[in-house]
Amino acid sequence: MFTGIIKDLGEVAAIEDTADRTLTIATKLPLADMEIGASIACNGICLTAIEIEGGRFKVQASAETIAKTTLGTWRPGTTINLERPLRAGDELGGHMVSGHIDGVAEILERKAEGGSARFVLRPPQELMTFIAPKGSVALDGVSLTVNDVLNDSFGINIIPHTQTCTNFGALRPGDRVNLEIDLMARYLARMIGRAPI
Repeated sequence: MFTGIIKDLGEVAAIEDTADRTLTIATKLPLADMEIGASIACNGICLTAIEIEGGRFKVQASAETIAKTTLGTWRPGTTINLERPLRAGDELGGHMVSGHIDGVAEILERKAEGGSARFVLRPPQELMTFIAPKGSVALDGVSLTVNDVLNDSFGINIIPHTQTCTNFGALRPGDRVNLEIDLMARYLARMIGRAPI
């Protein structure tokens, strides 16, 4: 479980295509207390550390993860948002994020709005019903508040701090981001028989 508060901008250092794709991620996060098998959110995707050495760790991604997320487009040098899992007693600064991606959203528009950047994104149509004004979404692992919802898109604002501390500073129209809908929306949908996927 995560909070959507990004702790580091990591970088893909190497990719190996074996039975599953193996990625080496460079980070400034303290890894001394991270164990093999630990979860870490990489652009919002909950992945498992299979090797840790110095300021790098390795994760593996299955064909399902590659098909359902942006991970298949990552290359050496790709910058990714990183978050270690929530521990009992930690501050819940964002919202409850599972690291289970529901779909990929495309950035349609980015424009300056005061000191912030206003983004408009188009998610898969079947997920639109689970996105509500003033509700929460996680985009590339970042906990964000939805400003408004249109027929096939929704808007968010990214403050200057978030632009500096996450990959949102570099994102432009045409880029795609991992989308996780709010956990409460997911479970409510399941209860009433309208699960998104």
